[in-house]
Amino acid sequence: MENTPTTHKFEIEIGGKLVTVETGKYAKQATSSVTVKCEDTMLFIHAVVSKEPRVGIDFFPLLIDYEERMSSIGKIPGGYTRTEGKASEKAILVSRLIDRPIRPLWPKGYRNDVQIVSQLFSYDQKNQPDVLSILGASSALMLSGAPFEGPVGAIRVGRIDGKMIANPTHQEVLQSDMDIVIAGTMDSVIMVEAGCKFVTEDDIMAAVEFAQVEIKKQCEAQIQFAKECGVEKENFVNPYDTSEIAQIIKETSYNDIVDAYHNFDREYRQNKLEETKKLVKEKIEALPEDHPIKTMIEETGIDFVAEEFKALEKKIMRAMIKNEGVRADGRKVTDVRPIWCEVGVIPRAHGSAVFTRGQTQILSCATLAGPNMAQELDGVDPLTTKRYMHKYIFPGFSVGEVKALRGPGRREVGHGNLAERANVPALPDEKEFPYAIRVTSDVLESNGSTSMGSTCASSMALMDAGVPVKCMIGGVAMGLIKEEDTDIVLTDIQGIEDFLGDMDFKVTGNDYGITALQMDMKIKGISNETLRRALYQARDGRLHIMGKMREAIQEPRKDLSPFAPRLYSMQIPVDDIGTVIGPGGKMIRSIIDASGAEIDIKDDGTVTITSNDKEGADIAIAKIKELTFKAEVGMVLKGKVVRIIPIGAFVELAPGKDGMVHISQVCNERIESIEPHLSIGQEVIVKVVKIDDKGRVNLTIKGVSEDEKGAFGQNLVGV
Repeated sequence: MENTPTTHKFEIEIGGKLVTVETGKYAKQATSSVTVKCEDTMLFIHAVVSKEPRVGIDFFPLLIDYEERMSSIGKIPGGYTRTEGKASEKAILVSRLIDRPIRPLWPKGYRNDVQIVSQLFSYDQKNQPDVLSILGASSALMLSGAPFEGPVGAIRVGRIDGKMIANPTHQEVLQSDMDIVIAGTMDSVIMVEAGCKFVTEDDIMAAVEFAQVEIKKQCEAQIQFAKECGVEKENFVNPYDTSEIAQIIKETSYNDIVDAYHNFDREYRQNKLEETKKLVKEKIEALPEDHPIKTMIEETGIDFVAEEFKALEKKIMRAMIKNEGVRADGRKVTDVRPIWCEVGVIPRAHGSAVFTRGQTQILSCATLAGPNMAQELDGVDPLTTKRYMHKYIFPGFSVGEVKALRGPGRREVGHGNLAERANVPALPDEKEFPYAIRVTSDVLESNGSTSMGSTCASSMALMDAGVPVKCMIGGVAMGLIKEEDTDIVLTDIQGIEDFLGDMDFKVTGNDYGITALQMDMKIKGISNETLRRALYQARDGRLHIMGKMREAIQEPRKDLSPFAPRLYSMQIPVDDIGTVIGPGGKMIRSIIDASGAEIDIKDDGTVTITSNDKEGADIAIAKIKELTFKAEVGMVLKGKVVRIIPIGAFVELAPGKDGMVHISQVCNERIESIEPHLSIGQEVIVKVVKIDDKGRVNLTIKGVSEDEKGAFGQNLVGV
């Protein structure tokens, strides 16, 4: 008996391409599962929602994973194991991109485990899978019956020749002056991620408004899709009544919390809050053992005291800003914390800088290397190498914590990528400056917006290294306090304002345009008017910050560090690339061994030689010239006599390449024998007079003028 699965699907046109979302065919044991397809890019996206809440946690356990399959582009993974291994940096960034618009849209108190797995099984390397993954994740959650407060739509916006493009291909993005991913609900923006080539604030808003039309279509399609599938969404009600705990905290701690936030010393505030929190816990512990509060805490394992204490802190801090216009450190809403910067602090680094803003401090070091040190990307994207690399390092000591030093987590990868993306538009063209560049940004101290500190420190380190950047790049993090109908945008948020605020919005750029931005919401979206205000307020903050940076360095150093390698470039015929490399790379390895230089050869015949000393570079250049030598008529050369025959002498012009001087071309007078005038091993200056159709080179000695001899700086015997 044939068992045909019942399927449901919806189709939507995005950027002139049909996107299909289908369910009912695959992964039926998952809570819900959808297949998303756009031309030959295809993803399977699965949602699993646990039936019971997890016990003993005070957070919403959402886990989102994006997986690339090398089979999606018809490749077997490299490496010894021939397996995908750990997630690539791109996969981590896509996982974060899916997570950020999904995470805010859940009711308070919901603690069921939720997992989204997005699997890329087919990739045409044109239609990008990240925005399709967001659409698929939202669609799967809409079908799960979980109390997801979506749907969410997402779109990438590019602009070519002034025209906006929805979901541009990889190839179109390379031609675009903006690459912006925007996610939102039916009526508000909830996430923005962008890399741009110095676009204006108005350009960003135009892209957002363009995206919102497409996002609304996606949301409407998902709502209808869920109806057609007969999904009934869970009506979640927080099962835990914490109002009595909140009242105890208010009675015990309200005045102390107000006092803590009105003293603008961070250490005083932290100590005062710990003291009053301890008093609250003692009061709770003094309650009878059978008291409902103690029973609820014991049964759930949830620290409701910490939750409600944070809620009161949040209320008081936000009231200060709204009613008094004063922040936790005494600043007004548009003020930037005190800044000081310095460059050239690490003696042997090619370039270094420290950027300190309030209690956030970043040390960035720039290192230059030859083009063969560019990073190779073993992923599914068409981009296979990266010449500018930024590594962001966030150790525990930067926030006064004991934490083992491990590899970067998702947060570190995301922050590092943002600072990297911010500085890329300012880099010189690769032909002008072919170095591979790596910047490390070590967070020495953290109290908010280390990614923007890393952006600023990286820009100064590049300038200190003598990289001829087009301009300085600065960055600032913006926050939001939304109370009823009031939206207050904060410039340069510190840690507590990020923790207790409603938005983390980072904008980077130069004096005239934006190079990158990242916006994450903790509430269910932001209006266009507020977003526009935040963009322009960020511009003022960025200009102020760059003014402070220019007190340390105003333009790139004229010269590279004496410890930086030097690059030398030459062009060889494409046909000679194989000659220089040699069988199995034997020839190029011998040149590297003899010179100590690094050698990179591109497909167009451009040879870049990287060396820490000029002598080594000269050796490499000479050997490559010898290997690629081709004689031309009229060329004057210095060579060595290698063989003598009765009618003339053979002169080596380059290794394995020689020509013959006929006996009549040795001296002005007639001679009967070669030997009295030339000997084996003798160096002579010769001129090419003829190359026959078989490639044989005829030379003259007597035809070389005195001026031509003088160009070699000596008068050789026998000439």
